[in-house]
Amino acid sequence: MANIKKLALATLLVAGTAGMAQAGPFQFGIKAGLNVNKISLSKDFVNKLAEPGNSCGWTAGVMADFTVPIIGVGADVSLMYSRMNNAAEEAELYGKNFIEIPVNLKYKFNIPVVASVFKPYVFTGPQFGLRLDKSFKDLANDVQSKTFQFNWNFGLGVQLINHLQVSASYALGCNNIVTKLAESATGGNFDNKIKNNYWTVTAAWLF
Repeated sequence: MANIKKLALATLLVAGTAGMAQAGPFQFGIKAGLNVNKISLSKDFVNKLAEPGNSCGWTAGVMADFTVPIIGVGADVSLMYSRMNNAAEEAELYGKNFIEIPVNLKYKFNIPVVASVFKPYVFTGPQFGLRLDKSFKDLANDVQSKTFQFNWNFGLGVQLINHLQVSASYALGCNNIVTKLAESATGGNFDNKIKNNYWTVTAAWLF
């Protein structure tokens, strides 16, 4: 039930951003790219689990982009399928397949003369991830995976000829992606942390 509520909240955020787009210029398009993720373990977990290295995956989906005329402030929202190929023995615990909804506040720099051809931008905002893999239990380490992942994006990019956007971002893991088996039913605190941090490089074509 909690995961359904979280996904509903993410959907409302998407709808709200789409509603903002009705107030000014906006574009819709397709988006794809590569991600490189690394699982971050707390010190206690480092002694129990093999710390994974960097792993390369991919992402693809659709996006909407909105910009307030003249001032360059705007937002974008995407609905993405992401495959994260965690290179670790416990890959099933961390999860590999996600539906992600990034919602970013964006600022585009309007450079005189070249703005219609070349427009750099910076962005930041929350990203909501719903794990598609089945929940996995690691009985030896007394943990099981969660289905909801929350990250915060920081990135920069460039818009070319008003249609092509190329960007790079870092998604900082904000929530623990596993929970302790003995405490999952009671909602108790869990000191050991596993978070998913990753870089993403994407290209989007906006119509």
